[in-house]
Amino acid sequence: MNTPLAERMRPKTLEDYTGQTHLIGPQGTLSPMLAQGQIPSLLLWGPPGTGKTTLATLIAKSQERPFYSLSAIHSGVKEVREVIEKAKNSGGLFTKKGPLLFIDEIHRFSKSQQDSLLGAVEKGYVTLIGATTENPSFEVINALLSRCQVYTLNPLKKEDLEVLLYRALEQDELLAKRNIQLQEKEALLNLSGGDARKMLSLLELIVFSSGTDDLVITDELVLEKAQTNTILFDKEGELHYDIASAFIKSIRGSDPNAAVYWLARLIEGGEDVKFIARRLLIAASEDIGNANPNALVLANSTFQAVTTIGFPEARIILSQCTLYLANSPKSNAAYKAINSAQSRVKETGNLGVPLHLRNAPTALMKDLNYGKGYQYAHDFENNFVAQEYLPEEISNTRFYEPGGNPKENQSRQFLKQRWKDKYGY
Repeated sequence: MNTPLAERMRPKTLEDYTGQTHLIGPQGTLSPMLAQGQIPSLLLWGPPGTGKTTLATLIAKSQERPFYSLSAIHSGVKEVREVIEKAKNSGGLFTKKGPLLFIDEIHRFSKSQQDSLLGAVEKGYVTLIGATTENPSFEVINALLSRCQVYTLNPLKKEDLEVLLYRALEQDELLAKRNIQLQEKEALLNLSGGDARKMLSLLELIVFSSGTDDLVITDELVLEKAQTNTILFDKEGELHYDIASAFIKSIRGSDPNAAVYWLARLIEGGEDVKFIARRLLIAASEDIGNANPNALVLANSTFQAVTTIGFPEARIILSQCTLYLANSPKSNAAYKAINSAQSRVKETGNLGVPLHLRNAPTALMKDLNYGKGYQYAHDFENNFVAQEYLPEEISNTRFYEPGGNPKENQSRQFLKQRWKDKYGY
């Protein structure tokens, strides 16, 4: 049997589907729609191995609707139009039993290919379900994006992976007939990175490379097999996420040699030029930030340039930006500040805007004291006046902590001169 374990273990019903309870659990966003049989066109966005394809298939199966499936890697406009024509002929109006069209890796479709879907989605000939590992805001044209709901799938939790692991050992025909003892499982769970397919592929590799029906799986054995057979068990393409992770961490760690090596691995592996450029943009802000604001400017210019030029010349521009970022001073202060602020927003909810900061475009709002007492900073010396800018409930809360680099040390002195008494800089 040549079918991979991950494929053999695909659930047959939504009841057997593991994880993503925020979508299809008792309180899941999609659950009421599934119950009513009214499924909108939607995009499933998440990392590899989180169940996008499986969920799309099970949704179609649970609704007993005609189901068409295409892969953006192997299909073009011709195939899309053929499927749409079939859907029309099967009575594909926007009814409870209208056809579903699943497109895997929809982010790989060109603009013209995505355009070919618009009419059918808008007129209701098909209900589109697209799966993507890339942010739809970047990779899906606005006209199509506006006609779809976007749902995010998360990396699977350890408890979800454990369920799948034991299910495979107990229920898979080829594994169940062997004497396999799962003595330790942490390495399997950790190496998977929340990716069910990756975990099951590694499990299958370990079992069938052992050469025996009696096997004790330990963390040491898993690590040994993973290190010597990474390419083999990563044959579905998830390895590029590991390489991308090494790439970013090398930049963060200020190692230009490692960073340019991992860049070369991404390029030689056929990685999309925009995928690489976007990671440089993120690194420029998350890991460098205001320690060197020019990093974000260069990363943005790099994104624009490589998108225009493409490979092979884009490799030089990517190399220049990579080396610049790796050699830049580092700060994650902006990243930590927004995380801290968002966390407080979630804790405190929608706190009211202080009256003196509110906009007062009408007489009634002025009568309600909107804007009353606001002090215009430019009317004061050094264009600064101390006043309250936060809701009263969280007054004096400090979210931003400047990094310990020359640029942000200047910011620290600036803040200390103005806000020492309020925020303690």
